[in-house]
Amino acid sequence: MKYTLKAIGLCLIVFALAFGFTTPAAATSNTILIYGEKLTDKQRTEVRELLDISDSDPVVEYDVTGQDYADFINGNPNSNMYSSARIILENEGAGLTVNIVTPENITEVTGAMYENALLTAGAGNATVDVVSPVQVSGHSALTGIYKAYNEEGEELDKERMEIANEELNVATDLAENEDVSQEEVSTLLSEIKQMIADQNPATKEDVEQIVSEQLDKLEISLSEEDRQMLIDLFDKMRNLDIDFGAVKSQLEDIANTIADKADELGLDAGFWEKVANFFSEIFQSLSNLLKGLFN
Repeated sequence: MKYTLKAIGLCLIVFALAFGFTTPAAATSNTILIYGEKLTDKQRTEVRELLDISDSDPVVEYDVTGQDYADFINGNPNSNMYSSARIILENEGAGLTVNIVTPENITEVTGAMYENALLTAGAGNATVDVVSPVQVSGHSALTGIYKAYNEEGEELDKERMEIANEELNVATDLAENEDVSQEEVSTLLSEIKQMIADQNPATKEDVEQIVSEQLDKLEISLSEEDRQMLIDLFDKMRNLDIDFGAVKSQLEDIANTIADKADELGLDAGFWEKVANFFSEIFQSLSNLLKGLFN
């Protein structure tokens, strides 16, 4: 009997040692580097240098192509892909963080815009570093990130990816308006999603009401065409039944992170006071709701 127990114990030790040595090796495979297909060998080397990746680092590499753009979001298969990204898939609950390593070369898309779009697509629990050695809009990086998830066996819903890409296009279109900053656009999108999570709108008219309320709260003025573009976008999200409640804390983080950088960015303090008041009203409404339920 003692011999049997010793044998079992020995087997457990061997298993534990084997598991202990193999786990770190498996963990290294969750770092993926996606190159824009059109990059030259020299530019690929520059991407690795910008991301501080050495030849000995265990990184899985893929190219993102025009055909990927077509496959994932029905884009133009002849598109030139330059934007690149490193994606580190994190443990459950880690959340989503996007860093723009070369902001001087990513001319249209901010980190907050990427985060908003990726949450819409259903991506999460990852650290993403976006980089380009040449000036680009940054749109193709989103397809590269989708490909990284797909290659790692975490397939995202195609309809949600398409809506997320449309959201990114809307965000950059709105930010071209000289009266609306990129940061204000990202905050607006985050807050509309939070209100959708809170109110669960049943009709397009309900969505229109939410959009109008948030534009008024933040005192953002849009043309009728841009306003309708926002309403149509979020109505599509409503029809897909995207659960923004599941990522509400992440949406709050996006808005709070932008607000923390307000002084650095030189943005209007009055705008950020309106943002703070918005969150205060949400929390007060939730508090009143809970009191009503449990009293």
